[in-house]
Amino acid sequence: MKLNYHPETDSLYIDLSERSSAESREISEGVVFDYDAEGKLIGIDIDNATNKVEMNKPILCNLPGKIETAVA
Repeated sequence: MKLNYHPETDSLYIDLSERSSAESREISEGVVFDYDAEGKLIGIDIDNATNKVEMNKPILCNLPGKIETAVA
C-alpha cells in the first residue's frame, strides 16, 4: 500500500495494489474508487485532499511488514 500526495493538484492517491485499474467509480464528490478487472478495490483517489483528509499527522497502527518513507 502506498499513499501518494500531489500538492500541485491537492490530490491524494492511495495505492492498495500494484494491479491495473479496469474501472473507476466516483463514490462521493471528488472521491474515486479504482477496481481491477476482477472487481477488487485497488486504489482510492481523493481530490481537494487537504479539505477532506487530515494529512498533517499520519498514524500507522499495527501494520504488518516494514514501513518505508520516500520523498518524490
